[in-house]
Amino acid sequence: MPGPEALWVRIAGQGEARLAPTGMQMSRLSELAAEVRTGGKGRTYAIVAGLIVLALIYPRLSEPLQDLPLIGDFIPRTDSMVVMIVFTMMAVGLNVVVGYAGLLDLGYVAFYAAGAYTAGWLASGHFEQVSFDFLSPAPDGGPGIHVSVWLVLIVAGVFTTVVGILIGLPTLRLRGDYLAIVTLGFGEIVPQFVRNGDSVGGFDLTNGTFGISPIDSLAVGDLVFRTEGNRAELFYWVAVALLLFTVFCCIRLEDSRLGRAWIAIREDETAAAAMGIPLMRTKTWAYAIGAFFGGVAGAFYASFKAGAFPADFYFNISVFLLCMVILGGMGSLWGVILGGMILGYLNIEGLANIGSKVQEAGLDFDPTKYQFGIYGVIIVLMMLFRPAGLIPERRHKIEIEEGVQDTPLYDVTHDAASTDPGNPDART
Repeated sequence: MPGPEALWVRIAGQGEARLAPTGMQMSRLSELAAEVRTGGKGRTYAIVAGLIVLALIYPRLSEPLQDLPLIGDFIPRTDSMVVMIVFTMMAVGLNVVVGYAGLLDLGYVAFYAAGAYTAGWLASGHFEQVSFDFLSPAPDGGPGIHVSVWLVLIVAGVFTTVVGILIGLPTLRLRGDYLAIVTLGFGEIVPQFVRNGDSVGGFDLTNGTFGISPIDSLAVGDLVFRTEGNRAELFYWVAVALLLFTVFCCIRLEDSRLGRAWIAIREDETAAAAMGIPLMRTKTWAYAIGAFFGGVAGAFYASFKAGAFPADFYFNISVFLLCMVILGGMGSLWGVILGGMILGYLNIEGLANIGSKVQEAGLDFDPTKYQFGIYGVIIVLMMLFRPAGLIPERRHKIEIEEGVQDTPLYDVTHDAASTDPGNPDART
């Protein structure tokens, strides 16, 4: 029998006895838990700081690493890393919508396109009938609107935020599959619009299938990134800064009152509404913030590529970004970053490098021809063996590993006595 310092309790449904600690023991446990949390945070901060330093010096390390035998061919180039980071940034933005708020968005490419074409309108010679220059490296007096791309990034984020609100207001009253279908529709409408936007009431808005090119480069004073020999490194460091800004915002949002409201809606929308959370306003905030990051990423990528083209905004991009979120772990910020970098690498040059090695071995197989099939297989395997993702979000992981204790409605109404674990008459 236990002493006075503890009580025996029986855990329902587990058939085993455990000790319930007293107040003094609970205090000690709380202290230990605080120490664990502090130590865990310290390790997390150390790992994050190390990764940031590694990311900043990567351009200096990539060339020596590429000379290594066996693994050298699989080290991504700096310009490839820029594209990987851009897609990872968009995946983190999509995670706000899908992972935090639980809203299935299949049209995220619309925000990507809106940001890219904002850069095309404000930092190129597309509108030849206008001659306007503001802090731009473009020659003064040239045709078109030329605003500093640094300002264009902000304008693109604000513009796509407005687009996200306009798209969200009529659609976020829907739930589940209906919401996914409507966002799928918007994801198909936007690429068609930019492809046929060369004659909107007789006005050339998007230059149709040819796209808008060239788009001005990022610049600092007289240092124009695109004309420098280390062009890829300059764009790379800006991409890293934008990703860090996105990650910082998402960390702060997750721990905020708004972030907790998103999680409540994700877990049970009806219960969240019953507790006084304004569903439409909270969902719209998720859409708007996710759209902001997508727009900034689109404008930056357009400046990096020096153009915005309709072929870059097909529907598969939305699915590809969603796969990054699922692979890393929905709602898990670090998981989404990992999933984004993995799939981004495979898409940019990983599958091509693997295919070249396979062909050198004498096998006639080109993985790039089956890339979306390969991504599909990866997601299926993840759902079978690690459904919570590579780095799962804490709540999601607990739900999957421990399950829930709710009794199904059918069992309650038809055979409650045999299924309710709290009923002493329940049959085993």
